Order: sequence, then C-alpha cells, then structure tokens
Amino acid sequence: MEPYLVPAEAVSVSEEIKKSRFITYLAPVKGSDNAKLYIQKIRDQHPTARHHCWAFVAGAPNDSQQLGFSDDGEPSGTAGKPMLAQLMGSGVGEIAAVVVRYYGGILLGTGGLVKAYGNGVQQALKILPTRTQVPKSEYHLVCDYAQLAMVEALLLQVDGQILQADYGAEIGLILLLPTLNAESIADKLRDVSRGALLLSPVA
Repeated sequence: MEPYLVPAEAVSVSEEIKKSRFITYLAPVKGSDNAKLYIQKIRDQHPTARHHCWAFVAGAPNDSQQLGFSDDGEPSGTAGKPMLAQLMGSGVGEIAAVVVRYYGGILLGTGGLVKAYGNGVQQALKILPTRTQVPKSEYHLVCDYAQLAMVEALLLQVDGQILQADYGAEIGLILLLPTLNAESIADKLRDVSRGALLLSPVA
C-alpha cells in the first residue's frame, strides 16, 4: 500500500443558497465506525437542521470497503453521492464529510441540490490541511536481551514502534512497521544479527 494524504485537522465552511444555510464539515476519521460516530456528533450539534447529509472514505482512498454516503431525506442521488464523488476525487483518505442544511423555504431542484452539496465539500477541501499517512502493518520478532538496543535503534531510523514486548528467556516483540519498507527492514535485521533476527507478519 502506497502512502496517502489524510486530513491534519477538521475544517468547516458555511454558505447561504436561496435562504437555505449549508454548513459543510470535514474531519479525520479512521474506519467506518468512527466515521458514523463523527456524523452522529454533528447531528447532535444541529438538532433542528432539516438534513444531515454525509459521505466518508474512512480508509485508504482506494479501499472500497470503507466508503459510505447518505442523502438523509433529500431526493435520491442529490447529496451523498456528489459529496462522495468530491472526496474520492481529492485522493484524501480517512475523511468524513457532513453537510448540515437549514431549509429556507425555497426548493433548489435536483440540479441545485447536487451543486450545493458537491460544491460545499469542494470548498472545504480547498482549505483542508493534510498530512501523509504511511500504511503500517504488525510484525513479530524474537530477540535476545543483548539485541534489544540494536532493534530499538533500527526502529527509530525507520519510523517503527514496539506495540508489545513479552519478556521471557527471550523477548517476543510485536512491531508496527511501514508496510512498504518491511522487506528492507527484515533484510537489515538479518544482516546485523548474522541471520538470527527473523521478522514475520502477524497473521
């Protein structure tokens, strides 16, 4: 998995279209469950709004298992889909969008709604600060006590971390490492330990 952009913080934009107020929120979320919690949080902040339409790309931008959207009472296809299209077109992952609409009494028509919801997300994306997310995976490593300092020094160099350590006759480690570099990290560990340190993926 390649590195990808994620939101560095939450942002919001607001605009009035034909007396309806549209407030667009974008926020970092990791996983569909967190995205749904965030959507509920925005609903709770705006209990009197007519619609709370939403879309999310809650994993990597190309992970189709972590997508979702809802028109929340607007005509089918006029809110959630155009919002999701903007998110997917941005190439940003781990992101949720909620557009809150306070209805002003004038109907916008389907074309007007598609434009209002899609444009809200587009405007928010323009001001969204992002950072690069490097996909990481868990690996298992067994080392002796004399090798631990060497392993820790290597982890510092490669932006890895120790998630768990079991101290027995030897030390069993669960490591979190950048997925793309795992093979070269495994090679380094083998080289510095003359073949003693063997990295294996956590199943």
